[in-house]
Amino acid sequence: MPALYRLYRKKRLPPATRIVGSSRTAFSHEAFRQKLAESTAKFTGNDFDPTLWNEFAKNVFYQAGDLDQPNDMAALASMLDELEQGASTTRIYYLATAPQFYEETVARLGARGMADQHNGPRRIVIEKPFGTDLATARKLNVAVHEVFAESQVYRIDHYLGKETVQNMLVLRFANAVFEPLWNRNYVDHVKITVAEDGKIGRRAGYYDSAGVMRDMFQNHLLQLLMISAMEVPSQFEADLVRNEKVKVLQAVRRLDVDHVAENTVRAQYAGYTQEPGVAVGSQTPTFAAVKLFIDNWRWQGVPFYLRSGKAMNCRTTQIVVQFRSPPHMVFDAGKHRVPEANRLVIHIQPAEGIQLHLQTKVPDAGMRLRLTDLGFRFDAEFPGALPEAYERLLLDAITGDASLFARADEVELAWGIVDPILRTWQEQGVPDLYKYEAGNWGPIEAQKWIWRDGRDWLDSCPVL
Repeated sequence: MPALYRLYRKKRLPPATRIVGSSRTAFSHEAFRQKLAESTAKFTGNDFDPTLWNEFAKNVFYQAGDLDQPNDMAALASMLDELEQGASTTRIYYLATAPQFYEETVARLGARGMADQHNGPRRIVIEKPFGTDLATARKLNVAVHEVFAESQVYRIDHYLGKETVQNMLVLRFANAVFEPLWNRNYVDHVKITVAEDGKIGRRAGYYDSAGVMRDMFQNHLLQLLMISAMEVPSQFEADLVRNEKVKVLQAVRRLDVDHVAENTVRAQYAGYTQEPGVAVGSQTPTFAAVKLFIDNWRWQGVPFYLRSGKAMNCRTTQIVVQFRSPPHMVFDAGKHRVPEANRLVIHIQPAEGIQLHLQTKVPDAGMRLRLTDLGFRFDAEFPGALPEAYERLLLDAITGDASLFARADEVELAWGIVDPILRTWQEQGVPDLYKYEAGNWGPIEAQKWIWRDGRDWLDSCPVL
């Protein structure tokens, strides 16, 4: 709702957009609007204008309903028909329900004919998780496709709505200086980190059964991998963009049982099993690191290191493209020191920006070198708050642009990469489940693991 209000404030919502909330709780339209006013004011801060909100709220309505009661869906359908008064409209169903209700909700919409597009486009937005493994993801896709065509389905991942993620595409495909270097000839490896400084809090009910792999890798991290590694589409059009992303997942080398131990690290922060709601003796990992290879011409032999964890040093999401060292270093950097190679660091959140690290000469120090950086900051170049990810994604759903939404085959391919890792962890118990103290960058074993490859993490909080 804060995203929709901000879109209204910016005059980007189509005229006469109407928003209908539905849940089991009984509200009048006015009581619902008042409750939303309070929560929206909290989330939008200084952007909240009570007068503007009142204008916006005139087109916000409420219909109580229970998914277990078929008649309640009929009442919702009647209300929507009454609001539209026979006009041709674009209607979007946003499933803000618990995942276990997705299939039932879709079936109810289908039974009432609410996916039929004879009177305008009908679209459905589904939040992650898209299943809990490959089998359940396929089952969900089958259930959704019984009612909605794939072109009507928008699987939302808020990471893809972030300005810096979208800017990654522009950085690569609108600047001739980067793309010629974006391959195995010049890139040594790529590191993608999604670190969270918070613990699981009140999410134990979900998190203890999901763990870091289902919570972060299957969606967010693999999305960033696809954006980093994809080929340029012939046009920036939804299916063409998603085709290129899918090709990346198709080329990712699967880890079989014999290779999971050497290519993954898993760990749990100390004290996790004492969190409220966590099962006694839980083996759920809160940190993981995975090394993947993409078997195609562009990336053959280039490792992609992915890591994510709870209770880490700080909150940051970053992509590090580490370039190869020069083939011959003519400057004497000292007997025991090898100059660091160039790297491109894309900060996704919370400090959005890009840094290019390169060697420069230290003044008045002979030919001594030092790694310095060229930086771009969104907040410096574009004053004003960046739009929330949901603003872009909801507007795209309204206008029918699916470029930043996951497709069915993409979801299933992602689970095909994650499933063998999870299965090996659970059935074989390898690698060991390490421990790490909250506030660190994960377990020391993750450092030793990447050091064995002659590489290192970039453990830096996002200060641009």
